[in-house]
Amino acid sequence: MSLKGKIAVVTGASRGVGKGIAVSLAEAGALVYITGRTIIEGESASKLAGTIYQTQEQIKSKGGDCIALPCDHDDDEQVKAVFDLILKDNNQIDILVNNVWGGYEHFTNGTQFWNESGFWETPISRWDLMFNVGARAHFYSSCMAIPQMIKNNDGLIVNLSFHAADCDDQGVAYAASKAASNRMSSSMAYELKLNNISVISLYPGVVRTEAVLAAAEHMDLSNSESPEFVGRAIAALAGDKNVFEKSGRVLRTADLAIEYGFTDTDGKRPIPLPL
Repeated sequence: MSLKGKIAVVTGASRGVGKGIAVSLAEAGALVYITGRTIIEGESASKLAGTIYQTQEQIKSKGGDCIALPCDHDDDEQVKAVFDLILKDNNQIDILVNNVWGGYEHFTNGTQFWNESGFWETPISRWDLMFNVGARAHFYSSCMAIPQMIKNNDGLIVNLSFHAADCDDQGVAYAASKAASNRMSSSMAYELKLNNISVISLYPGVVRTEAVLAAAEHMDLSNSESPEFVGRAIAALAGDKNVFEKSGRVLRTADLAIEYGFTDTDGKRPIPLPL
């Protein structure tokens, strides 16, 4: 699944799923541009380790190509500047992975969400973060990339989502924001069906991110996946000449592993869970 010559953009890649996706796309040969707010260790909104420059250095240390660009996706001018720079240097964006998400602030905004009895006790800022630096951020980044993709008559956009979109017990704001991403993806796919641009919503399983590993004692990780596994799923999609047939759909990483024949970094293949 060589992606040599491809230009990929991964938003929100200081750590976690975004970092894993960037690593895997670079391993497949793509030049990967990554964005994120964290440029100094320990200053992330989530209070988790990792910066965009650490991601960049990890990729380069393994022989990959990566360029880190600081960007707050809650600021349209910063987002536009990032895409203007990428397009000025390359005149192409082949793969856009909309991973950035503002929901982690609900760990640090003074409210212990696990002690709330219902959505009516949650701060409205949680809704705003999950939508503004979630669905809206995905929408705006796509708007920045799509005109060039149309010119090149080719492109893949992957919007990271989660099965919470199909559940009633995952929190109102969280479920609504992920459901919005799914509908956005299918509607984008409909409008781009004549331009050979594929738009897909992707559901990871339980991913061993820094946040999840910090709470590992309270979780069952026996069927979990690494952040790089999510990236391998996207690399497989990007390398599939028939990926347009999947446009508009919601796909799961574990299903794609079976279809394309890849495994996780530990050689295992997580079992797809029922929705």
